[in-house]
Amino acid sequence: MTLFELNGRVAVITGGNAGIGLGIAKGLAAAGAAIVIAGRRPEKNLEAARAIESLNVSAAALELDVSKEESCRAMIESTVKRFGRIDILVNNAGTTIRKQPEAYTLAEWNRVIDTNLNGAFLCAQAGYPHMKHGGGGKIINIGSMLSIFGASFAAAYAASKGGIVQMSKALACAWAKDNIQVNAILPGWIDTPLTQSARKEVPGLNERVLARTPAGRWGEPQDLAGVAVFLASPASDFITGAAIPVDGGYSSQV
Repeated sequence: MTLFELNGRVAVITGGNAGIGLGIAKGLAAAGAAIVIAGRRPEKNLEAARAIESLNVSAAALELDVSKEESCRAMIESTVKRFGRIDILVNNAGTTIRKQPEAYTLAEWNRVIDTNLNGAFLCAQAGYPHMKHGGGGKIINIGSMLSIFGASFAAAYAASKGGIVQMSKALACAWAKDNIQVNAILPGWIDTPLTQSARKEVPGLNERVLARTPAGRWGEPQDLAGVAVFLASPASDFITGAAIPVDGGYSSQV
């Protein structure tokens, strides 16, 4: 197997039916991996899986609610039953509720944390024994620029994504002995349905993002594909516990 080749590997992408998740799924598929699209909407999962199959790799669509432990475990078990293994897990499923901190209810706070942070942990925990049994694996957790920066309208989201980075480091330390590398990707402002709604809800956001981003544009989902292939491939076998910004220079700008 060459450095960036994923032939024979099986990759699960949570929230893989749109946006960043689908961009990553297509990148991993192009490198040769079989793909499992896992998300809450069966029809969207199936549509995405069919698009992946057009790249001449095997693909499956599985229903998943990352806020429910039993759903996370069942999804991993279904993957292993169908493909015989799991080599790559991309914890991408996420949500946000944009409010000032004083306006959150506890239920709203918990919804964001359960989806973004707890769900990633549950899927990683469920995948661990299968990766260990298979001789190793790659876990890629999707953080955010708000893993680094604050935003008045995203307290719960920022807390969950900051947690993603620290959780990734802890899992990396725990599972290195099992040849499992755990890393995080920190997307900048990427043009997805989630950020399109943010531009409508947060006045001046588009202008501020463009002004601060040296690349002078919003990212596209496909901009995440390359780093995901790198972190999923043998090329990154000695990289674990890292958090890599993919942001057009946003986090480097003063």
